[in-house]
Amino acid sequence: MPSHHAEQVVRELHASLRLRRRPEDIAQLIQDLFAARRIVPDPATAEALEKASRHSLRRIWHGYTSMLEEFAAPVGAQRQLARASALFASVPELPEGAGDDPAEIEAVIRRAGEEIHRRYGENDFGLDRLNRTERDEAGIGELSGRQYNKRFRLLRRMEAKLARLLHEQRRREVTMTGKGALAHALPYEVFGADPDTAAFIAYLTARAHMRSVFTNGAQRRPYDEIADALLRRLRAAPERTDWYAVAHVHPTREVLGHLSDQELIRLLVRWNRFLREVAELLEDAWNRSGFEATSMVVRRGDDSSTWNQAAQAWGTARAHWFALMTELGQEEVLNRVCPGKVPRLMAADVAAWHRRGGGGLHPDTYVWADLPRPWEVLRGEKECTRSLVEAACSRHGVDPVAGGWTAPRPTAEAVRFRRTPELVHGVAVADPLMASAMRSAGVFSGRGKRAAAEEWL
Repeated sequence: MPSHHAEQVVRELHASLRLRRRPEDIAQLIQDLFAARRIVPDPATAEALEKASRHSLRRIWHGYTSMLEEFAAPVGAQRQLARASALFASVPELPEGAGDDPAEIEAVIRRAGEEIHRRYGENDFGLDRLNRTERDEAGIGELSGRQYNKRFRLLRRMEAKLARLLHEQRRREVTMTGKGALAHALPYEVFGADPDTAAFIAYLTARAHMRSVFTNGAQRRPYDEIADALLRRLRAAPERTDWYAVAHVHPTREVLGHLSDQELIRLLVRWNRFLREVAELLEDAWNRSGFEATSMVVRRGDDSSTWNQAAQAWGTARAHWFALMTELGQEEVLNRVCPGKVPRLMAADVAAWHRRGGGGLHPDTYVWADLPRPWEVLRGEKECTRSLVEAACSRHGVDPVAGGWTAPRPTAEAVRFRRTPELVHGVAVADPLMASAMRSAGVFSGRGKRAAAEEWL
């Protein structure tokens, strides 16, 4: 029977799937879990975990990181709900968490609207308000025009707030999925059933959640030597491993080969639905900003944050979708429907950095520009066959298989573990205390905090 301490550690590891904990700190928790469960890891795994955990916050002198350990959460409607409870008799005081619950907010808007005979969605200030005669007929004649308008305006603002909250919550889910795939959706009971499975998923997710570094080269890959050591433990006990849970984050051919067709289809359905949702976000950002497809360089006024979050989510979802379709033997479907990859927008200074280094645009950008937009393909408005993608890749010197355009990417080799850097707007800084000060001063932010920044330069 697992000890109480072991359960606490598993719950902390499970909570980390929705956070941005440093991989070093997750390695430390894995060591704690093994100790609490009296699991003696093999020497290679013990050495790998120690290599990472010796840099955990618990074991370094300052025990501090300047970087937030949560994904940015949208501001809830707590303030609006408090105001509604003061103005409407039917709205009681609600707990703090109600402001983050869209269903609770909508219920309050509808319930409060009944008090002033306003239907949900009636937001036109000129057409939908009741005049004095209509208020008398509705039985709320005791409300003055000023008091009635105050309540009407509040409910109208609350509907707008609800729409923004839903959008921002969805963006947060998209960001987490783009980074860590479906790890955050794993129920505790599934995640915590096997300690080795939990250890691998938690560590690989922490690596995937790491922030991007400002560079003109490739970003650090999530699958490193510590993740590889943890995966070897799963291979050593395949009958105990929950391969379905592992496939949520690591859909290699080896992992998917352990799944039943029903499990593969269940995952495919989830990724199908997610691909369509992300395609809608991409289309909306594309139509609002009008990016230049052949360069994908950010211009003033572009909503690059939404686009890049959605583009990363599309890439993650597409990679899982391709892997699942291939494992299910759906090559004929992929021959007919082969939606392309979506590049992230590049900052103009990074593009210039590439050019100064003798490089240029990544060839994938030219392939993307030659193909129909993914949202058009998913809606069936335009065809994007495998042969069409192969022809575009051939024109621009891209290997369609190795590049992941027409097949799942080859299984990645484990990279060497490196410490998580302290970042200030993507730039690595050696000391976390200095990083906090530099961030407050606006260094590297590009927002014109020149006087404060010059003190650090």
